Amino acid sequence: MRPPSFRQLPLGSGPLRVLVVGAGAMARLWLRAILASPDTELAGVVDLVPAAAETLVRRAGVPGVPTGHDLAALVAATRPDAVVDVTIPEAHLPVTLQALSLGLPVLGEKPVAATVPEALRLAAASEAAGELFMVSQSRRYHRHLAAFRVRARLLGRHGILTTDFFRAPRFGGFRETVAQPLLLDMAIHAFDTARWFLDAEPVSVRCESYNPSWSWYAGDAAATAVFEMTGGTRYVYNGSWCSPGLETSWNGAWRLSGELGSVSWDGEHPPEAEFRDADAVPLVEGGNGLEACGPEGVAGALAEFVHALRTGVTPSGEVHGNVLSLAMVSAAVASAHTDRRVHIESLLDEALTEALTVATGPEAARLRAWPSAGEALTVTPRGLHRAG
Repeated sequence: MRPPSFRQLPLGSGPLRVLVVGAGAMARLWLRAILASPDTELAGVVDLVPAAAETLVRRAGVPGVPTGHDLAALVAATRPDAVVDVTIPEAHLPVTLQALSLGLPVLGEKPVAATVPEALRLAAASEAAGELFMVSQSRRYHRHLAAFRVRARLLGRHGILTTDFFRAPRFGGFRETVAQPLLLDMAIHAFDTARWFLDAEPVSVRCESYNPSWSWYAGDAAATAVFEMTGGTRYVYNGSWCSPGLETSWNGAWRLSGELGSVSWDGEHPPEAEFRDADAVPLVEGGNGLEACGPEGVAGALAEFVHALRTGVTPSGEVHGNVLSLAMVSAAVASAHTDRRVHIESLLDEALTEALTVATGPEAARLRAWPSAGEALTVTPRGLHRAG
């Protein structure tokens, strides 16, 4: 399948005027990035609680920015170029559907949606509207991570990628009461990064989750998942949210083994590489383009979003590809619950069937036109079938 097309905004038309939806903690981070960028301008803030939106812009030092509780009304009043959605996951579907229906491209916080069927609906809605929907996976925008990826390309054929993630945060709130706090709230960062590192897609997963006896979480705070990726590479995620002492970085600790050597990254410092024949493989610092020299974190995601809208170049977080990161989470949870291997293609097909039961209008027409969910989401020729 060819990369999805979307409406391109003209070059040289001034800063991108952005309307932010959601006024919680993440919105403060996004407002700083929007206000700091010469390529964006804050058009307004929408929140179901008007006072929250007013407080957000006042604390950001821009009290004159328009606020309101109704997205359509504020779009009509401010005429923005795009929407940044920083609402809770359960609100991603209605907010993004409405923004796309209003003819606006959307940059959303991860995850793409609360469920895979909802994510498929958003991919179809983006197609039907002809507007870009990009999901911010802000941890991709890290100079050391980019250097790791460059070195990974020098290893020849890849064999095993691993992530160790061991932390002991005491959040309080919903994370300490849900059934799968680690897999549902944190693992998507590592899963998405693994796809990006390997330039490969998930085929299947076998996952076990558990809760150590001393855990302060009600649900399983630890998990080990083994993914088969296209090309035959295995990705192993081993993590815990109740492991005090010798904690890893928030990015985790990574190792990739290939036919020509190995690369490791502790999540904070420059990666290390060792090759079978060091003289034959030059080390390359960084990479090129946005992945190596652009802004980091959410500022990097914002920069790539603007670049995509100005140039028509499909960004790395475009919705069709990003659905597969959420599918990895859902498949890992399903595997842990059922004690069996889960195939991504089957999970996607089941999600498509569910999405078709509730989708309407152009969104439903696009879903029905897909040959399969896997083929619609895979925007490169590799597919999701088992290697060999």
